[in-house]
Amino acid sequence: MSRRVVVTGMGVAAPNGVGLAAFEEALREGKSGIRFQPELEKLNFSCQIAGKPEVSEELLKRYFTPLELKGLHSSGIFYGVIAGMDAWKDAGLIAENEQETDWDSGIIFGTGILGVDKFREAIHLIDEGRVRRLGSTGVTQTMASGISAFLNSKLGCGNMVSTNSSACTTGTEAVIMAYERIKSGQAKRMLAGSCSDSGPYIWGGFDAMRILPHQYNDRPQEGSRPMSATAAGFVPGSGAGALMLEDLESARERGAKIYAEVLGGHVNSGGQRTGGSMTAPNSLGVQKCIIKALEDSKVHPEEIDAINGHLTATAMDAKEMENWISALNRKGEDFPMINSFKGLTGHCLSAAGSIECVASVLQVKKDLVFGNVNSEDLHPDIEKQVSRDRIPQKTKEHQVNTLIKASFGFGDVNAVVIFRKQKNEL
Repeated sequence: MSRRVVVTGMGVAAPNGVGLAAFEEALREGKSGIRFQPELEKLNFSCQIAGKPEVSEELLKRYFTPLELKGLHSSGIFYGVIAGMDAWKDAGLIAENEQETDWDSGIIFGTGILGVDKFREAIHLIDEGRVRRLGSTGVTQTMASGISAFLNSKLGCGNMVSTNSSACTTGTEAVIMAYERIKSGQAKRMLAGSCSDSGPYIWGGFDAMRILPHQYNDRPQEGSRPMSATAAGFVPGSGAGALMLEDLESARERGAKIYAEVLGGHVNSGGQRTGGSMTAPNSLGVQKCIIKALEDSKVHPEEIDAINGHLTATAMDAKEMENWISALNRKGEDFPMINSFKGLTGHCLSAAGSIECVASVLQVKKDLVFGNVNSEDLHPDIEKQVSRDRIPQKTKEHQVNTLIKASFGFGDVNAVVIFRKQKNEL
């Protein structure tokens, strides 16, 4: 029998807020986490701004032992463990019994490149013939599944523990994968999320592609401009987001709080055909992904109250809006409220989907639409088809019963998930 799936816990380490309360406050107030990065200036980057979570040594000591901190050189693992452990705790779960395995709980926590700073250290040591100085944690920090394995060392999950990697769709795809495992009855609980390392070795390739803005180094908070006529490229970011997904029956038995229900979703690829490429989406694939997510969720387009788009602050934003209009067959004043959080966080790459899913669920829970910053000068192609009041500049109260969230990534891959408010009949 198909199981219903709900969100019972969340955690986040975002550029504009580490911890759920700080993140929500930043989104409500339009507080940006994009800052000038002196390191990028020193390395002659064209774009010298980025979104990077502010994580202190004191904070890290709450999640890691002194021995762990001595050997860890992976910002992605730092962010992912903070977000994942917070989501677990927020769900009212404990991980104190080191003698027993929790066979009903699992983890799907994605990433792009993990442990790049450790790789850099390893390359130098190996080239100098000092291989034995690598230490015992080199492999676990640099393998892609290092984040899910590291989280599990603290949580003791015995169900599926894995890592997915699908560029910028990674986090949203992880949520859908976790949802499907619970829905099919193979797990009661799944910690779903994603993380991304920070720093020049992650962001350098994008700077070389000249798809990052270089005009805002002296005005970092204005640099990321989703849906704007003056959008000049995405601002790179990093961090992690995590959601505790749970079988509704299990959540009820525990008396857990419920943020929202996951109604369904869809993952596909445009095949890098018909306009799709390694770096651009096939519009037909995007539209099909949206439509299939609606069908899987048994949701009519008219039921959608809000959209959290991918909307990265590039020339593709107008095309994404066209795809939403076509897939939902709604435009003008009839178009749902829509926003992008990347004006405040930058584009957090493999962490983007999970961070934005956390923010999306907050909107459903709190009946809010967080404001779009730096989009006051809407792209003319967007303004022609969608009423300006559908793209709020500031956070506004709005009944959000059903929200659709999308992520689109390099390689022409797509992921769309639908969240709905907890109903009394649950």
